[in-house]
Amino acid sequence: MRDHGGLDIHSVLNDLGITGEVSAGDLVVHSPADGAKIGAVKTHSATDCDKIIAQSVKAFKEWRNVPAPRRGELVRILGEILREKKEALGALVTLECGKIYQEGLGEVQEMIDICDFAVGLSRQLYGLTIASERPGHKMREYWQPMGPVGIISAFNFPVAVWSWNSALALVCGDSLIWKPSEKTPLTALACQKLFEDACKRFGDDAPVHLSQLLIGEADIGEQMVRDTRMPVISATGSTAMGRKVAPIVAERFGRSILELGGNNAIIVAPSADLDLAFQGIVFGAVGTCGQRCTSTRRIFVHDDVYDQLVPRIKKAYGGLSLGHPMAAETLVGPLIDKASFDLMEAALDKVRTKGANIIGGGRALADQYPDAYYVNPAVVEMDGVADNVMEETFAPILYVFRYSDLDDAITRQNAVPQGLSSAIFTRDVLEAELFTCEAGSDCGIANVNIGTSGAEIGGAFGGEKETGGGRESGSDAWKGDMRRMTSTLNYSKELPLAQGIKFSVGE
Repeated sequence: MRDHGGLDIHSVLNDLGITGEVSAGDLVVHSPADGAKIGAVKTHSATDCDKIIAQSVKAFKEWRNVPAPRRGELVRILGEILREKKEALGALVTLECGKIYQEGLGEVQEMIDICDFAVGLSRQLYGLTIASERPGHKMREYWQPMGPVGIISAFNFPVAVWSWNSALALVCGDSLIWKPSEKTPLTALACQKLFEDACKRFGDDAPVHLSQLLIGEADIGEQMVRDTRMPVISATGSTAMGRKVAPIVAERFGRSILELGGNNAIIVAPSADLDLAFQGIVFGAVGTCGQRCTSTRRIFVHDDVYDQLVPRIKKAYGGLSLGHPMAAETLVGPLIDKASFDLMEAALDKVRTKGANIIGGGRALADQYPDAYYVNPAVVEMDGVADNVMEETFAPILYVFRYSDLDDAITRQNAVPQGLSSAIFTRDVLEAELFTCEAGSDCGIANVNIGTSGAEIGGAFGGEKETGGGRESGSDAWKGDMRRMTSTLNYSKELPLAQGIKFSVGE
């Protein structure tokens, strides 16, 4: 394994300043890269949770009074610190969640990018001026801070998802409570330390407890979700998790921002640039060992190009570089744990009994890493077996289907319960326009000539149907962290009523 300049777990933790915080605790953390223990952190109790929420409410009441451009300055400083610590934090992402080091660095770059976006946003929290129907009146629309924002993140993007939500919420005037995945608490501790460093550079305008961590299992997250002092809950994870979170928040009339499962598909049309399609499909399917919510799960390949493209994909799968995610030559790291491996095997067994042709699958590197779960990415040809696969398996399984009619391919793509990411490879402008029109893809993301994976922070990120309908990151996603206020001002000496209503009260 190449160590990338000595970026082992000890030097990484030391560089990030959290060595003491991860040396003892009841939650033991193991690296999926080799199964070794890399830390132990203290979890929070129900009493701790109540205290943390109370502190967040107090911090919010102070932070909302800080002018938005000044709030943006804190986020700018955080972005600068992230630039300084990019290599160390990227390495910790790799060592704790198992994605390759290049992807770990890319995830930290996403954090930097969203900070840059939010700094500009801090001077653009625009409302509206609306024409009033009443003489001598002005009508305006304002956006106001919402309150403490609860962020629940998943293991596969242990820092980027927090940053998408936190950078926007901070410039909007909200305080933060972050419940990270219990599988990746070390990266959360590192981000909290970097945020505290940013607050020190920023000065006294940043109240204490502006951002806090809530570490524990699902029960501690549920306590936060149920608390009426948390007006916004942004939850990223499985559809099953979303089914629990959404009704709880809705019952108390809170606001939930949900980014859940994806069963993402790529359509490869007869006119496609097959080199582009090949690269997009393989990265989308095996990147992060298939553990992205935007990972490519299904491809629909036109009959005319099927025999050119699919054998090429299968050949590439046979030569993928599997190995320790910190090694420079590695393209595919491990699954997060044994439970994920068992789910992958069960999914392959299910289609195997139906007669599918499977290339790959099974455990890899078990002799070298007996306590880790490396796998051979699988290509599953479904021709003549099934028209679709409705369930998402969070693992590198690529289901391959044929099609002859584009309308049919789009229908089959859309037929699944999830609606996150989708793509078409075509050089036919009519096909591209059809795919992105109202009768085309029903997903929150619909790409043309790029794959399903690798969204930029400038666009709002999220999907429809069982993906939850929420939006994080760019565009106008910031509105999810604020409340809308309509204000009508009368500068006349009369009191005309709207809609011309006459209501005279005698003295």
